[in-house]
Amino acid sequence: MTNVHVIESNPFAENTCIVFDETGECVLFDPGCYTEQERQQLQRFIEKNGLKPVRLINTHCHLDHVFGNQFVHKTWNLPLEIHQGELPYLQRFADTCRMYGIPNAEPSPEPGRFIEAGEEITFGNTRLQTLLTPGHSLASLSFYCEDDGFVIAGDVLFYESIGRTDLPGGDHETLLASIRNQLFNLPDATVVYPGHGPTTTIRHEKEYNPFL
Repeated sequence: MTNVHVIESNPFAENTCIVFDETGECVLFDPGCYTEQERQQLQRFIEKNGLKPVRLINTHCHLDHVFGNQFVHKTWNLPLEIHQGELPYLQRFADTCRMYGIPNAEPSPEPGRFIEAGEEITFGNTRLQTLLTPGHSLASLSFYCEDDGFVIAGDVLFYESIGRTDLPGGDHETLLASIRNQLFNLPDATVVYPGHGPTTTIRHEKEYNPFL
């Protein structure tokens, strides 16, 4: 069985997702750990549970989702994996930090490989389907686990809300189309792990999300 553990990090209350199964292998999605305390919290959970990080993946590359990339890269010797369309955000990271008044942020490593829409992400006994879900950012990805009924959705879909679209590369209609054509095609019982806030389900968002 594949499990998801969420750690809230940094001033933006971002959700870092640790996805692992019975083999102990795990993937770290969107490590947002900004302070040393947050980095140690992530490392303690991994060590306490005997996990072996094998992949580092960003759903998208806004600053709050990449603060911990360098720490994870150096600690577990993992290459960064993103969609190529997210590169502009990494390239503007330092300028964006200055704009938000965020000091002493470690720059992300360059991507080691690019993930394509439809690609299967595998580790341990787990298989995740890659969904291209732009709108909040240029090329945001979501990752669906059919066997265990969940999706890592980044900042696309939240509990009774959606990702903001007023940032560079955002587009409201594109985001709505991503949700309706990609996420809402998943089974209603699918658990959604968003990039901020509590988990939800596809069924709940179909029924109660005021934006949809």
